[in-house]
Amino acid sequence: MKEAAAASFTGLIDLAAAALGGRALGASDQFFAGVDNLILPGRGVFIADKFTEQGKWMDGWESRRKRSAGHDFCILQLGVAGRVLGLDIDTNHFCGNHPHFASVDGLIAPKDTPFEALTSLRWSELLGQVPLRPTAQNLFATNDIGAVTHLRLNIFPDGGVARFRAYGRVAADWAPPVLDDETRAHVAAGLVDLAAVTNGGLARACSDAHFGPMNNLLLPGRGIDMGAGWETRRNRGPGHDWIIVQLGARGRAQVVEVDTNHFKGNYPDRCSIDLCDAKDARITDLIASGDWQTVIPETKLQAHTRHFLTPSAQPTATHLRLNIFPDGGCSRLRVWGSRAD
Repeated sequence: MKEAAAASFTGLIDLAAAALGGRALGASDQFFAGVDNLILPGRGVFIADKFTEQGKWMDGWESRRKRSAGHDFCILQLGVAGRVLGLDIDTNHFCGNHPHFASVDGLIAPKDTPFEALTSLRWSELLGQVPLRPTAQNLFATNDIGAVTHLRLNIFPDGGVARFRAYGRVAADWAPPVLDDETRAHVAAGLVDLAAVTNGGLARACSDAHFGPMNNLLLPGRGIDMGAGWETRRNRGPGHDWIIVQLGARGRAQVVEVDTNHFKGNYPDRCSIDLCDAKDARITDLIASGDWQTVIPETKLQAHTRHFLTPSAQPTATHLRLNIFPDGGCSRLRVWGSRAD
């Protein structure tokens, strides 16, 4: 049986996720377990008889028992700047050693500012001190302090946290992308990925996401395995699967990349692409809309391959629909184009 999905803030992106480029920069103490674990996928696991030279192995960040005044903290660099609107301080498997309270601060600082320098900067309170439950997801709405690049998680006075999620909306800077050789062979200089999560792209709805979350399609880089993509269950009825993506900005698509990396016996047989210009449209309106324009008809796909497809037209669009026939998995979707607004 498939494990129940963890609770999250639907419609928001985990800006701190390692898959998005988030980094743990350091902590006041990480004696029992390293701070890097905080931003890994999943909720953390427990292995009863696993120990290290430091003590019990734990899948999270855990400081030693504090015997002096003060509290422990760690600093994270977000994968992309954005407004943090919800937090998950997950103490999964930390029972008897979890912090009793926590708070979170944020600031804007240049990328790769050293940990030591960040500790002396002025932080703004994103979440005031709150109680934490043991071995549980602790979900909180935050103060909206605007876009931030770094977060400081404070725990009182010490203890362990399994995972930390910072859900919010991306503040895209539309920096010119660094293209690899294969992309440069198909994509003209100056184009941007209108669908990238790092540019504010967001998957809004899909027919099915049984094996892989739909926003995986829009993450940076190429997926490391099938679990890093979007995959539907086997379709046993009529019809086909689909996903609707809200572009980070209204624009014109010149090349659409559909990457089936790692999907070999379960890639879609074919795909097609539709576009729609419907700013501020509700999800239900998008699903039912008859205004979609097909710009790439049903096209044969191959396993474990990057497909660079050229639209037959370049209308301005706010949303894209990827149709897959009849079902299967895709690793990444790129919409290379120019912004219209």
